[in-house]
This record gives sequence, structure tokens and C-alpha cells, in this order.
Amino acid sequence: MKAAIYTFGCKQNYAESSSLARQLEEEGYTIVPFGEKADVVVINTCTVTETADRECHKIVRRALRHSPDAAIIVTGCYAQLQPDEIAQIEGVRMVVGNAEKHRLTQLLERAFTTEQPIIECNDDLRVGQLEFVPAVYSEHDSRTRAFLKLQDGCDYACAFCTIPHARGKSRSMAFDEIPVHVQRLANAGYREIVLTGINLGEYCAPTGQRLLDVLRLLVLLDTDCRFRLSSIEPNRMHPDIISFIADHPSVCPHFHLPLQSGSPEILRRMRRRYKRQLYAERVRMIKERIPHACIGADVLTGFPGESDHHFDETYSFIESLPISYLHVFTYSERERTDAVLYNSPVPFRVRKERTARLRRLGEMKQRSFYHQNIGTQRTVLVETYSMDVHGWVGYTENYCRVVLPAATEGTLLDVVVESFDGSLLHARGVAAHDDQPHYVALPVVA
Repeated sequence: MKAAIYTFGCKQNYAESSSLARQLEEEGYTIVPFGEKADVVVINTCTVTETADRECHKIVRRALRHSPDAAIIVTGCYAQLQPDEIAQIEGVRMVVGNAEKHRLTQLLERAFTTEQPIIECNDDLRVGQLEFVPAVYSEHDSRTRAFLKLQDGCDYACAFCTIPHARGKSRSMAFDEIPVHVQRLANAGYREIVLTGINLGEYCAPTGQRLLDVLRLLVLLDTDCRFRLSSIEPNRMHPDIISFIADHPSVCPHFHLPLQSGSPEILRRMRRRYKRQLYAERVRMIKERIPHACIGADVLTGFPGESDHHFDETYSFIESLPISYLHVFTYSERERTDAVLYNSPVPFRVRKERTARLRRLGEMKQRSFYHQNIGTQRTVLVETYSMDVHGWVGYTENYCRVVLPAATEGTLLDVVVESFDGSLLHARGVAAHDDQPHYVALPVVA
């Protein structure tokens, strides 16, 4: 029996898909790439945007073209929010909610015997206590970087977000389980571990430890790994966390702080848990303590009621801050959110124009950040060989992508950045035995 998995969305989803793959393998399935003929096709969905929902329908049709007799199983956030809608898609045998996802292999047998779609989905994940299910994901099946899920769910109530409905209440990995997972990954050869969560800054172990306690634990472990944080809400990026990262090189100086809007009025309407003054303070504090730190931001354009003035506030605010790159999203109406009921929707054409403007600003910010790295020494984790650039690629601790003409996968190498040609940074390797180190090209991160 063969199984294929297709995953949408965040690294959390990819980590959970990896766990599903391991479960299927333990049941005797051979995992094949999506697009090859399979007996089971699992589609792990996202529902952050309307586009993600439409893409799910396309992937189901593609799966049936390759494997017309396969049992199509749809899980993930879209499955959690719209199980009845998914069950009506021709070819879908089973819809599995997020709370039931980890029991997928136990449910599979029914998918082969049913003529009608089966829905296995808890209607409201916000009610009751949900189990925390650990998950790990490795990009490109590489043994260099792993994503370790520490937290799931969200207790916030942002007006535009469906995640509390799709993921349920915040819950976290037990504190004493963290060293076991980290040591296992280190023993397997991983040199970087990215800590992930739906709302990672809300990590709170059943025994009370918080994210700063996790960082203190990690730097004391006897591993050759470095650690990187995924996205953290600005109100949870406490000064003590910034100071700790500044003092501990094994934690990468890379911060991703969702902004969403630089307009005080729109932030209030979004029900974000911070004011823009706090956001600016956190960004400037990071740069004061760690000048070479990389700071990314998420921004949402076209939220209901966002006027030209509100957008200009956002643009000017971002322009004024030492942010390194932007992830810009266009607002789309989502069921089960308060924002869908708000007045004054922004025309879709205007939303797209604002998205394009901010993405251009993000590109300018990124170029500026790369210029700032000229003359500095960085540490690169070599990940894989790329035929596109004819070299080995990897990331610096502060999130600059590097190309090396010769290297070994899974090693940490020091380089000195020397120049920037508009699209690539050029650097030379640093090695005690190499008086004339090779030049290294670093392409701008998209």
C-alpha cells in the first residue's frame, strides 16, 4: 500500500504532516511523492486565506487524476472549519479535524469501506481540553534543520483570524519532554532546531515554565545545535528574551514579529494585543542589543475600514523602523470572524495595490539589511547543493542565505561578507588552515 501527503500552510502543518507520514510508515505504508499513484492521499489544509480554500479543491482533483481509486483524506484547518463543504467534494472519502488528526491511521480502514464521506471532526475546539501532540518536520528530508512543535492553539481573538476555531485553546509540550526531543534531533545530526507554535510566545508548560525557561534549558544542553525562534507576538517578545538571545550565540538573532498594521485605529479594530509604540520599542530594543539581528514582520492590507490615511500610517511606520524583511498578505473575508461583519470593506483592487506597495518596501528593506552585513563575520549552516546556483546553500544565524562553492552538508562554517552586487552578497570563507579562502555568494532571501 502506498500513501502520498500534500501540505498547505505553516511549518506547524508541515511538522504534523511529517508525523502523519511516520504513522503511515509504521502501519506498513510506503510514502510516495504527491503525484505518484497511491492508495491513500492525505491533504493537510490551511485556511488563513480564501486562496488556500480554493487550492484544496484543486489538489483533490489533481490527486484523483493521478490516483482515481485512492482514498482521499482531507485534514487540517480547512477541514476543521468546513467539514461539510469538504465532504461534498467529489472523491473525498474522509474529513478529519485537527483534534483527530493524530488518530488518522486508526480511522483509515473505514475510508476504504465507505460509499459516503465520513466526517471525524470535533465541532468546537474552543470547548474543553485538547491533548498536545508533538511533531517534528525536516525540510527537503535534510538532516540539517528541524522544526520542533512546542505549542499549539491560540487564546487570542483577533478580528480577522480563524485559528482559534481551527486549532482550539493554547496548549504546550511538557517542559521535561523538551530535552528528549532536542537530544534525539541532535543525535540524528541536525545542527539547527527551529522552535514553532501557532502562538509560540504563549508557551506555558503544565508545570508553569514559559518560553524564556525553554531558552535557558536549551543552551545548557550538551548538543552541537543552534536554535531559532519562529514567529512571536510583539506583546510576548519580552525584554528578558531579547537580552538572553543577545548573550547566547547558540540562539539565532532572528526575530519575526507580526505587525499586521501600523495604524493605531486599525490595530484596535483588529483587536491586536499591543499598540504600535510597543512594537517600535521592541524593534529598537533588539537592534540596540543585537545590531546585526534580522527582524521580519507580517503585515495585512485592506482590513475593513482601512482608509488611505490608515495605510499611509502603516507605510510610514514600517519605513521608519529597522525591519529586515516583510511578509505581506491581502485581507480576505473569512467565516467565523468578527471582521467579516464590519462595515466599509476595502475594494479588492485597492487591497492588491497596497499589498504591492508594501512588498516593494519590503524588498528595499531587505536590500538595506544585506548592505548592513558587508564587512561582518557570519556563521552559515550548510544545507544542500543547488544546481540553480551551482553551489552549496545555507543560512547565516541572522537569516542571510549563503551559497558556497565547496562545502559539506550539515556543517557550520564562518564567512566574512565583502560586497553586495544588488542581488548577491559576496563573502570569503574563514578557516584557520586557509590563508586564501574561497569567495562565497549570498543571494537575497525572497
